Amino acid sequence: MFRWGVMSTAKIGRDHVIPAIAEAGNGVLSAIASRDEARARALADRFGAPHAFGSYEAMLASDAVDGVYIPLPTSQHVEWAAKAAEAGKHVLVEKPLALNAADIEPLLEVEKRTGVIISEAFMVTYHPQWLKVRELIADGAIGRLRQVQGAFTYHNVDPDNMRNRPELGGGGLPDIGVYPTVTTRFATGKEPLSVSATVERDPVFGTDIYADVRARFDGFELAFYCSTQMAARQFMVFHGDKGFIEVAAPFNAGLYDHDRVTLHNAGHDGAQVWRFPGVRQYRLEVEAFARKATGGKAELFRLEDSIRNQKFIDAVFRAGESGAWEAV
Repeated sequence: MFRWGVMSTAKIGRDHVIPAIAEAGNGVLSAIASRDEARARALADRFGAPHAFGSYEAMLASDAVDGVYIPLPTSQHVEWAAKAAEAGKHVLVEKPLALNAADIEPLLEVEKRTGVIISEAFMVTYHPQWLKVRELIADGAIGRLRQVQGAFTYHNVDPDNMRNRPELGGGGLPDIGVYPTVTTRFATGKEPLSVSATVERDPVFGTDIYADVRARFDGFELAFYCSTQMAARQFMVFHGDKGFIEVAAPFNAGLYDHDRVTLHNAGHDGAQVWRFPGVRQYRLEVEAFARKATGGKAELFRLEDSIRNQKFIDAVFRAGESGAWEAV
């Protein structure tokens, strides 16, 4: 059984990843670390973890942990991913891994030298609905792909929330803009060539709160918008000359809608629907990670994928500033 340590008591860990570890068939929650030991102990007791540490360093020095999940603020991800790897711990680090691609690149050398796994936690790539979308596109179910459209929005104006604090890595594109980009890349196996974008920032927070993005790929375009100050919505559509695929809840399946992929043909005389009831994408993520870390086979989100996706987001920010098409 893979022994997990969780670095901080962050909400995404409490609500999603720690419960997934508790449900997983090949791992156990061994430790929680926080700069406040009492908070670490309280969360450890809640989920039955035997160890609680009052510092991240103490957990990394412990032989009771095989790997760590890092849901710290984005501005601390690369630093602690490197420290965990140097301590010999496998690393699953919350997205976004960094705020620019250049910051991720040194981790490639760290991963190679230490022999551990460092993986960005894009849980969507483990959900069978996205494996189905990738399969349908590859099999030619919609013919020639011409257009991908998507959106991811929510409304959050809390000044204390890290998503509204630029010094912690807040902003809409780092938080949710990464999902239309990563799922398009995952489903098609292709990389963007150039990008144009409109990016709006909050006058008080300074974070990006709205982005309207167009990206050119070889043979098709992606158009999506994301916002942290709009009514909650998410969707993805892949449109070809013989049909189109709709993903009802592409990112937070079960929260925004049910896990459902619909294939429409060009004649609109019928549709095929695939449903995925009961799927827990965070559980699939931690099980795949633990399986790979213990010598088994699993397709993980690799650092090379992280760098490519972050280059996409970097280009969006450049395009928002220049008002011109920017190469990725």
